[in-house]
Amino acid sequence: MNALVAAAADLLAIGVLTFGVYFPRHHRRDLVAAFLGVNIGVLAVSTVLGAENVGAGLGLGLFGVLSIIRLRSDEISQHEVAYYFAALALGLLTGLGGLDVITGSLMALIVAALWFGDHPGLFKRYRHQTLRLDSAHTDETALRAHLERVLGGSVVNLSIKQVDLVNDSTLVEVRYLAPAGRAARVPVA
Repeated sequence: MNALVAAAADLLAIGVLTFGVYFPRHHRRDLVAAFLGVNIGVLAVSTVLGAENVGAGLGLGLFGVLSIIRLRSDEISQHEVAYYFAALALGLLTGLGGLDVITGSLMALIVAALWFGDHPGLFKRYRHQTLRLDSAHTDETALRAHLERVLGGSVVNLSIKQVDLVNDSTLVEVRYLAPAGRAARVPVA
């Protein structure tokens, strides 16, 4: 009976995380199925492993299998990796631990941490762009000044990925602070 209650709590938690936090913010329908599938799959496997008398080696083997899963089909961002990990953790918590006050609190903490950490209001003026500029920049100070003019904000970090002196272009990854009260400008350079 406790396994059914734990599974219901897991479904509630992954539902809130996926449909209440992730999808309204990022709108990637393909990852909804991935989060749900990973969560339910891990819940099922961990429930069976938790119910059977298995050695620590099999449990470590499960973690080994999960760690080699490569998410290579599409590029995913760091916040999406966090959602994957949360989906895994929720399934493991309820599958191996059943449902008690500690497990329920940890599940709530996972959902709350992602709700807060991925909130659009948190550091909302900080932006990230990868730009290909139509001029080759070899002087980082001049490049920083150019990017601040183009983006209309204060550059806090930049990383030059490629400078092509033949075709006169620069590929740069930039993190910047947009001015207060202004929408981010779309670069045209």
